[in-house]
Amino acid sequence: MPQHPLTGSFLAGRLRHEMTRDDLDHLEAMAGDCLVLGDREILARRGKELTRACLLREGLMFRTIARGERRSIVGLCVPGDFVDLQGFALRRLDHDIVAVGNVELVEVDHAAIGQAFETRPALARALWFASLLDAAVHRRWIQMLEQHDAPRRIAHIYCELHTRLAFTGRAEDGVVRAPFTQFDLADMCGVSAVHANRAVAKLREMELAEIRRGTLYASDWANLKHYAQFDPAYLFGADTM
Repeated sequence: MPQHPLTGSFLAGRLRHEMTRDDLDHLEAMAGDCLVLGDREILARRGKELTRACLLREGLMFRTIARGERRSIVGLCVPGDFVDLQGFALRRLDHDIVAVGNVELVEVDHAAIGQAFETRPALARALWFASLLDAAVHRRWIQMLEQHDAPRRIAHIYCELHTRLAFTGRAEDGVVRAPFTQFDLADMCGVSAVHANRAVAKLREMELAEIRRGTLYASDWANLKHYAQFDPAYLFGADTM
């Protein structure tokens, strides 16, 4: 990562090992201005025309859709993700991109992405791969919401987050640090805040995990993953490709 301080987390633990040094250098050169957002600041609003994509360097971000007072959290972005890459093809998003805690991002102009697609097929494939990863995660979330109860949904979200952070060397043993509120967990799981609180209590009662101020503590990750029915294949890590 020190060789590419702005883009060094992009596809780390996945396709990055197949990219040439020249393409990695080119991606780093594509990086423009850096952005810092505070907790709950909105990076991109639904329907707003976009002229650049943003790569998340540090922190977490939500994909959200709001209708009236009701909010749905439909995705979670981690360091190394292009949080709005779909906007290159679609020109706008159908959801908002919101900071969860403090975040750092780097901008990449759509013009630079377009040039990469025309002149650098390997880099173009990597960008396409990143967009397809978003779709794979989204499909898994749909399945999770349809098939799991709330405690398993919450467990699955944290197992996924821990795995995705591990790709970039940010995971800790037995801990997933996240500034999630009870309302965040509820909106990720499609339940009420009261229901989410009961789900968190059940995980604690089963001695699977304890969640305090958004941070999850677990002494037996294998047991938690088994309970959550978590299979990381949909994340397309380098060891599964």
